Amino acid sequence: MMIFLLQSVWVYISELAGKELEIEIIFKFLVYVSPRIVVLVLPLTILLASIMVFGGFSENYEFAAMKSTGISLQRAMKSLSIFIVLLAVLSFFFANSVIPLAEFNFFNLRRNIAKVKPAMAIAEGQFNQLNDINIKVSEKSGDNGQYLKDVIIHQKKGGVTGNYTVIKSNTGEFISDESSNVLQLVLIDGNYYDEIQPADYTKRTKNKPQVKSTFEKYIINIDLSKFNDIDFESQDKVTKHTMLNVIDLNTALDSLNKSRDLLFTNFTKTMLQRSNQPSLNQNYKITEKDSLSSDLNILKLFNDQKAIQLINISQNSVKTAKKDLKVKIKRMLLSQVNINKHIVALHDKFALGLSCIILFFVGAPLGALIRKGGIGLPLVIAILIFLTYHFISIFAKNSSEDSSMDPVLASWLSSLILLPFSVYLTNRATKDRALIDVDSILIPLKTLVISSNDSELSGSLPTPADKISELKEYENTQLIGIIKEYRNLGHSLKYRNSAIQTLNQRGVSELELKMGGYLTNPTYENALRLYIDFKENSKLALVFYLLTLFTGLIGYVLNNIGFDTLGSLLVGIAIVSIVFYLIVMQKSVINQSQFYKIISVNFFKKSFILILLGLPLFYFYRSFFTSKMEEELLKIT
Repeated sequence: MMIFLLQSVWVYISELAGKELEIEIIFKFLVYVSPRIVVLVLPLTILLASIMVFGGFSENYEFAAMKSTGISLQRAMKSLSIFIVLLAVLSFFFANSVIPLAEFNFFNLRRNIAKVKPAMAIAEGQFNQLNDINIKVSEKSGDNGQYLKDVIIHQKKGGVTGNYTVIKSNTGEFISDESSNVLQLVLIDGNYYDEIQPADYTKRTKNKPQVKSTFEKYIINIDLSKFNDIDFESQDKVTKHTMLNVIDLNTALDSLNKSRDLLFTNFTKTMLQRSNQPSLNQNYKITEKDSLSSDLNILKLFNDQKAIQLINISQNSVKTAKKDLKVKIKRMLLSQVNINKHIVALHDKFALGLSCIILFFVGAPLGALIRKGGIGLPLVIAILIFLTYHFISIFAKNSSEDSSMDPVLASWLSSLILLPFSVYLTNRATKDRALIDVDSILIPLKTLVISSNDSELSGSLPTPADKISELKEYENTQLIGIIKEYRNLGHSLKYRNSAIQTLNQRGVSELELKMGGYLTNPTYENALRLYIDFKENSKLALVFYLLTLFTGLIGYVLNNIGFDTLGSLLVGIAIVSIVFYLIVMQKSVINQSQFYKIISVNFFKKSFILILLGLPLFYFYRSFFTSKMEEELLKIT
């Protein structure tokens, strides 16, 4: 809360600094700005706190102690879940009552502060109203912004409505005295233009009298009595969507929709009247003979003079209609933007509570899975998740303003995206499984592409079913000989394992075989296992590699020849394939690293260049290392 509050102070520092405001006013400013920050801070706080607390439980093995006594993760989360639901309900009432009131007071306080020093009330690059002058400056400088550059002023005179006096100067300066209620605006090197408005309207339209002059120095006196007499408690009724509760928002939406419909109806009637269609029906009636004619030419129904008049009327109507449509399009767009903002503000009050619940069920199981408490890693993960949630929300709401996205969906989109993520994390944490289990996806894929030959050495003899069945006829000493010398005899690992299984069925266990010295080469067994894992993983990686090349190339060609839909689909498949290719290749490289570690070789140091070359040339990479690793395997004694 303190971090976001300080950030808000820096955002509005130009409105506070240098105005000699009382501590009470600054305190009110901070109090009024705080409720809008709660909308950001509350979900982030719940996410971070849940990750830290449950991560600390898991890191200190407190969850293990709970589970040993029969307390599941759901039971451990039960009391906090009830508290979060109550907090979500409370957040709705907070967003519906406190935030609108704070926004109303914040808006009025800012407007009153802006009146304390007129120089501070002038924003660069836009027109600003100061009493009877409307002033625009390109740049301000000085301690209090008193030095102005490129000044343009529209000045009102007396009771005449409209800005007919324009003053432009290169530079300007505000000069004031603390004891005086008059502020002097000194303009240097400029031009003065005044369009005189005579009382006689005919003289005003025909003669258009005006006064033009240039000046080196021109002084405008501004009465500060109204500026210095500021009541910071004054509240003018201003209705903005952020200042309304649910009932007021529903009422405002009803009024805005009716106003928009009325605008449509009036515009429709106006366009119909300007089309001259009613007068055309009065001037000419189409006879039954004319209506039955298949090649009816409307212009031939009128004499030449009326036909020309009709064409002119049509052209003028089209031009007028185009101008009116351009104006109405902008007005209707602004009306729709206003309606959409009210809809988003309405649903945000309900979405805040749901986001608190969802982020709790994201943070709590995530903390239990990453097994890390404290400020370090949990803080990084919480910020990344919250920024993703917040950016999705901002982009969706900005898109909803011009109806590019439904405003109702925009309010709930970020929560809906995190909902399946929270369900997934809670399910993984409940079953005490890893955060991401890639093998659950890869193992079914392996069964589709891996054959029995991939689980053997390339030089092994085939092991048909009838040969394996013959093992049952062998004596125990023959089976032990096969187990001990299967490498020298050229038998496959499957054949050797079948012999061990046959002995187990006869009551000879693997422990007895190890104690007898017949299973005494763990180095070879481990290296063989890693070699087979490499062959299986690298073959699956090769499939994804070829699929990436095939779909990516065809998709690129189809996009260039006009089949965009099919081409984009294939390119999407290629992107998914290359992701899986990189994952499986990484597993293959890990298998190689562990394999060479067994035979005391630093694989990464020795083969780093080959790994980089293997990314784009994986087919040759796999072929080279399959034979290379088999050679190393046969050297193990």
